[in-house]
Amino acid sequence: MQKQTMKSRWRFCALVLLAWTLAVNAQSPVPVENPVGEAAEVKALLQKKFPDAPIRHVEKTPYFGGLYEVLLGDQIIYTNKEVTHILGGSLYDTQNMPGGMQNLTDTRARELKRVDVTTIPTSLAFKRVKGKGERVLYLFSDIDCPFCERIEQTLRDINNVTIYTYLMPLDGLHPDAARKSRTIWCTKDRAKAWEAYFVTKTLPDNQGNCETPINEVLQLAETLGVRGTPALIFADGTIVPGALPKEKLEAELSRAEVAAIALNAAKKKGK
Repeated sequence: MQKQTMKSRWRFCALVLLAWTLAVNAQSPVPVENPVGEAAEVKALLQKKFPDAPIRHVEKTPYFGGLYEVLLGDQIIYTNKEVTHILGGSLYDTQNMPGGMQNLTDTRARELKRVDVTTIPTSLAFKRVKGKGERVLYLFSDIDCPFCERIEQTLRDINNVTIYTYLMPLDGLHPDAARKSRTIWCTKDRAKAWEAYFVTKTLPDNQGNCETPINEVLQLAETLGVRGTPALIFADGTIVPGALPKEKLEAELSRAEVAAIALNAAKKKGK
């Protein structure tokens, strides 16, 4: 029995250590919150057991009699009120099956890790306006990333959006991406040159020797919590990685506009 108990404790510590390590490495931009009531007690217990863990958010959920949701750096974990057990992984809602399961953990992580879009400098990007441009998308992209090419193909069929594209060459994966990005930036019509490249695979005829914001974009990406490309930031500050299909992208653009209005209204009300 004692051996089994020790094994359980080791598993428990290993899980938390793994979560903590991932969180620290992620350098999450999410600010630390100060919960109240029982949530504050849970945070205090967690902090006592793991004094160096970056606990950024604690909130009681309606699941399993009051499981607590904890944002540990960039990762959501769950615990009970007494903090005797910790659960890692995703929590799913199966109530809408067979239509599909909803990943509640993923949804909450996106909400908790929203960024303030007013802090994203558009001067570091080039701008494309499609149609009326009423919806907004901030796109971090690597010119040699195959998934970035896929999102560009999708964007050809998306209308009524203003796109701010941030050149984010990932040297470790695509050694020539920085050179190509400089060439695009040093072109008079950056948007036209960018879109043309994904069709013809040819670059404008220039040396790419002008001042570029690439280093600033890489620093901005780290600050925002953008880890790879493509990364899409919507009007409400939600960050979604990867090349979304057209239907999903349309839905996210429309959802984010409504959410952004609600968030702005809440901010004004709170002043």
